[in-house]
Amino acid sequence: MARRPRIDLIGYHHVSNQGVHKANLFATMIEKEEFLDMVCKACDIYDIVLHDYSIMDNHYHLLIETRRENLSYFMRQINGNYAIHYNKKLDRGGPVWRGRYKSWYLMHEEYLDYTIKYIEYDPIKANVTFFPGDYPYTLSGAIFGQATVPSCSMESILIQKYDKQELIEFLGSDLTRDELGALEDEKRKKITIEKKGVKLQRDVPLGEYFKDITSKQDRNLAMKKAYEDGYTQGQIAKHLNVTTALVSYSIKKLSESKSS
Repeated sequence: MARRPRIDLIGYHHVSNQGVHKANLFATMIEKEEFLDMVCKACDIYDIVLHDYSIMDNHYHLLIETRRENLSYFMRQINGNYAIHYNKKLDRGGPVWRGRYKSWYLMHEEYLDYTIKYIEYDPIKANVTFFPGDYPYTLSGAIFGQATVPSCSMESILIQKYDKQELIEFLGSDLTRDELGALEDEKRKKITIEKKGVKLQRDVPLGEYFKDITSKQDRNLAMKKAYEDGYTQGQIAKHLNVTTALVSYSIKKLSESKSS
């Protein structure tokens, strides 16, 4: 899968890595806990919030929020320290990870919920468990008492945004095909880094979204598509000579109808 360049900008990042030759780096409970402890120590050092995680036998997923431009330092520490620990423990040498970590910068917060579900359903897709919250090495598993909630996750969205019943309801269904497709599309988008931050590398001029529009519904769908592709609501409003509030309302209503 094509993916974005690694970005150290402040914000939300989904990061993942896998053992070399799919080796079971975290085959035991102790190894999973050791890795999670290393992640939390690095979070403390680099001022990072661990919003969600899934630690499987041969790979991991983390959803983190950086407050400084230091993602690469954080990842170097957790992957490097665990590699040293793993090789020493098994009296072996050579690479531990399949390659450099994968990372995706989440430009829009709406994709946070999709990413959380993607991570939380990882053990279910691997046939390790049947329900979210049953697997100890996800944050929901810790919240529901399968393990201790790590200190680096106390500010997580899953804790701050939901009580336990709301979290059960939120995690009650996996990503729909459309939601998974939207998340994959978001991961594939090309972005560039400029002095003011990160910018989507757009292949479609804004006006192209609104060619041959014949109805208000078509216009609203075009608004939503342009917004998902990285255009701001203000840019869309200016192009259409409407208010930003109208654009925001139209996109929100379409998103709500899609999820209902």
